[in-house]
Amino acid sequence: MNTLSTIQKIFDLKTIAVVGMSPKPERPSHYVSIYMQENGYTIIPVNPGQNEIAGLTAYPSLLDIPNQVDVVDVFRRPEHVVPIAEAAIKIGAKALWLQDHVINEEAAQLAKDAGLLVVMNDCMLRRHRQLQ
Repeated sequence: MNTLSTIQKIFDLKTIAVVGMSPKPERPSHYVSIYMQENGYTIIPVNPGQNEIAGLTAYPSLLDIPNQVDVVDVFRRPEHVVPIAEAAIKIGAKALWLQDHVINEEAAQLAKDAGLLVVMNDCMLRRHRQLQ
């Protein structure tokens, strides 16, 4: 699942919806997203409690995003991930990335069975830096 080949394919995709992006700059979901934005990726915050994060329009769910999403990057507790994976499939995302400590085998299998690239329990920022 977390193969170098899969990770490189995901980094070729450019639009990332960040589920659980925090408006607080000290939170990993915030600074990882800003790092990816600074490295050429389009970031779409998904947080039902926010209308805007870091100057970007935030959406309450993946299903509310009006444009195409390539990667769904998840900063939520593992027990919340299955509906996120289902929504990622529904919107036609190409990849599901579950950040550090987000481990949900059922969600990963759902996404894989639907043809999505999947990374689980890994940090997008750390991996991107390693491959630079």
